[in-house]
Amino acid sequence: MHIAYFTNFYLPVVNGVVRSVQSFRDALSTMGHNVFVFAQEDNYEDTEPFIFRYPSLPLPGDIHTALPVSSFVDQLLPKLKLDVIHTHHPFLLGQTAAIKARDHNLPLVFTFHTQYQEYTHYIPIPQEQVQEFLKNTVMNWLREFMRKCQHIVIPSESMRSILVDEYGLVDRFTVIPTGIDIAPYKTANGSALRAEWGWHDDRIIISAGRLAEEKNWATLLQAFALAQKSQPNIRLVLVGDGPQADALRQLAGELGVGERVLFTGKVPFGEIPNYLKAADLFAFASVTETQGLVTLEAMAAGLPVVAVSASGTRDILENGKQGFMVENNAQGLANGIIQLVESPSLMSRFKSAALRKSRTFDSQRLAKKMLKVYEQAIQDKKEEKYVTVEEKTALAAQKVGT
Repeated sequence: MHIAYFTNFYLPVVNGVVRSVQSFRDALSTMGHNVFVFAQEDNYEDTEPFIFRYPSLPLPGDIHTALPVSSFVDQLLPKLKLDVIHTHHPFLLGQTAAIKARDHNLPLVFTFHTQYQEYTHYIPIPQEQVQEFLKNTVMNWLREFMRKCQHIVIPSESMRSILVDEYGLVDRFTVIPTGIDIAPYKTANGSALRAEWGWHDDRIIISAGRLAEEKNWATLLQAFALAQKSQPNIRLVLVGDGPQADALRQLAGELGVGERVLFTGKVPFGEIPNYLKAADLFAFASVTETQGLVTLEAMAAGLPVVAVSASGTRDILENGKQGFMVENNAQGLANGIIQLVESPSLMSRFKSAALRKSRTFDSQRLAKKMLKVYEQAIQDKKEEKYVTVEEKTALAAQKVGT
C-alpha cells in the first residue's frame, strides 16, 4: 500500500504527533508498505527515505511550521500512486491533505491527536465570554473538517468519549493508540547521567513534555516543594523546553526548591530513554493529553507513575497497579510521591507492572489495526461515504432529551 502522511511537525521536532508518525511509519514500512511523509522544512538533513518538505516559517521556541504551498509536491503526488492520505493535523498541511484527497479522488484519514479547543488561551483575549466563543468556533470548525474524512483515528478511549459526547462524532472512527518500540528502553542505561549530574543516592522524580501552560507544570512544581519538605533527598528533573521555561524556573526559586529542580532543555529523542532510566519515578500533571504517550514511555523504562487523573493518562495508567492516579492538586501529587518514595517494595511492584503494561502497546500489532482502517477508508471512498458528525444544535437537543 502507498500511504501519504501529512504533518505540520516532523523531525527535528520531537512531540507526541511526531512520535506517532514515526511509530506507525516504521511499523508499516517493516510490513512492506510505503509511507511518504510531507512535513515542514526545518534546516534538518533527513536520513530516512521518502520525506518531502514544504516551505516553512520559524515559530517561537526554535521550531518551524509548514506553509502549505509547494509546486514540487503538486507535481510529485500523482506519481506516487497513493492509496490513502492520512493527515495528523486539521489545519495548514491538514487542509492541504484534504484538498489533495479531493482533487486526486483519494480517501482521507485524520488522527485527532490534540484537544485543540484547550489551546485557545494562546489567543491573548482573556475575557471568559470571548474564550468560550473561540472554543466553540474551533469545535465547529473541527466538525466540518471531520466531515471531509472517510475515517477518524482516535488515540484513546477517553478522547473517543470527548469526540462522541462533545463533538457529536457518530461513525467511521476507530481507537488506535500509538505504539512504542520497547527495544530502546530495554537497552537504555541511566548510570552515566546519574554520575554526570551527581545524583548519587538521591531519589529522582522525572517528567517530560513541552513546558507550556496546558501541561500544568506549576502544580507539579508545587507538589514537589511539598514532598521535598519530608523527603529532602528527592530531586525533580523536567525534560523539555517551551514558552513557560523561564517562568517555571522562577517559580521553582520562589518555592525554595530551585537547586533541587533540573531543567534539561530540549533533549534529543534518542537520549530520553537514558534520562528515564536514570530516574526512580515519573510524575505528570498534564490534563490535556489525548493518549498519555509520555507516560507509556516512562512505564517502558520501568518507572512507577504518579499522575493527575485526566484524559489520555487514565487510558494508560491503572490506579494502584502501575502507580497512583490523583486529583488535580499539588497536595494529591505530593502525597503520591511521598508514599512511593517511602515504600521501596511498592516501587518495585509498580515497576514490574509498568513494564508489563507497556509491552501491550506493541507497534506492529497497532499498525495492523491501522491497515484495516485504510482498507475500510478506501472502500468508503469508492462508495462516497464520509464521517458523520451531528450538528451542535442536534447534539444539544439530544442531551436535553436524556
